[in-house]
Amino acid sequence: MAGEFVCPWWIGYVLVCPARRWLNDPAKLLAPYLREGMTVLEPGPGMGFFTLELARLAGPSGRVIAVDIQPKMVAGLRRRAGKAGLAERIDARLARPGSLGLAGLENTVDFALAFAVVHEFPDAGPFFAEVAPALKPGGALLFAEPSGHVTQPQFEAELAAAAAAGFLLETRPAIRRNHAALLRKV
Repeated sequence: MAGEFVCPWWIGYVLVCPARRWLNDPAKLLAPYLREGMTVLEPGPGMGFFTLELARLAGPSGRVIAVDIQPKMVAGLRRRAGKAGLAERIDARLARPGSLGLAGLENTVDFALAFAVVHEFPDAGPFFAEVAPALKPGGALLFAEPSGHVTQPQFEAELAAAAAAGFLLETRPAIRRNHAALLRKV
């Protein structure tokens, strides 16, 4: 399986380029899943292409917990959140090797977004096993992997790891140039 490549921090600037919206507009992609007041988890946010929209959709009473392993990505996200006036809604955290650092979040998260991140882990099993406890029962995880990096069989293996962690496949939304699944915590 994948997991051999972690996106370099400097690509974070490319990933937040406004031109990227023509491919995957965060507002259109996320709006069906979020509402005001939600607590959202985003592992691997980079510099926040989706994070800022997650914070807007969760509203002033919501909260986004964004966890990345790269200090420069977290710093870039914090800078962008401040400029957008959203810093108070976003808890940008630095993960430590081998763990997302989600202890203390058990059953508090309404929605999680894992967009183009699971393939960067050496094994998808521990990723899903760590995210599942943070979600409330019935909480949703929108999981997408770029079809240019992850093959269909690799994606299916990641879905099997998600099922083993207690996720149920609800639907497979169409997300351009991605394999995608909406999962529910059972």
